[in-house]
Amino acid sequence: MMGRAASTVGRDCARVANIAGQPDPAWTVLLIGGASGTGKTRLSYPLARQLGVPIVEVDDIVEALMVMTTADQQPALHHWATHPEAARLPPEGILEIHLAVTESLGPALAAVVANHLETDTPVIIEGDYLTPAFAARERFREASADGRVGAVFLHEPDEMQLVANLSGREPDGEQRARARVSSLYGEWLAAEAARHGVPMIEARPWSNLQQRVLGVVGRGA
Repeated sequence: MMGRAASTVGRDCARVANIAGQPDPAWTVLLIGGASGTGKTRLSYPLARQLGVPIVEVDDIVEALMVMTTADQQPALHHWATHPEAARLPPEGILEIHLAVTESLGPALAAVVANHLETDTPVIIEGDYLTPAFAARERFREASADGRVGAVFLHEPDEMQLVANLSGREPDGEQRARARVSSLYGEWLAAEAARHGVPMIEARPWSNLQQRVLGVVGRGA
């Protein structure tokens, strides 16, 4: 009861905070996915401010789950900690591990989406571990999507641009190998998005990315 009351307050506050008379979003949950370095954070925070809704980063959910579980309970989730040598794998091997982590996170992410659907509390969820198959679900735990889960995936087809993006974020590291993994993952996401009928758009030009995303997922009902 307390949780539902708090959610009602949160929903009302989000609507009051909506900037410059923006209508309520057409969706209750908006999933923003894409490979690392495509600009998800660059998009999601300004978009959340524009629409007056909160944001959840999947990376924060991962950190919480790693504290609350063991490697025996969630081997895929803890793989990088228990197998540091895996960082030397070729890009294809690293991508395979990434996809295993993505699969293991499904139940936790579904619980977060279901909570927002059940309480009608708008939220943007962004992260590398979101997939088109997850976005296309008809149900999240006991909650029916009913058109209330929007999704868009960002794609950067230029691998050297990914190198530049990652270097700008973490200038002290060598980013070519990471960019290669991101490029492979982006290709996988593109194929999955086409298979599941989930929108994917090119991240650039960044100057009108928010407008293009709103054109895809809808600004309001």
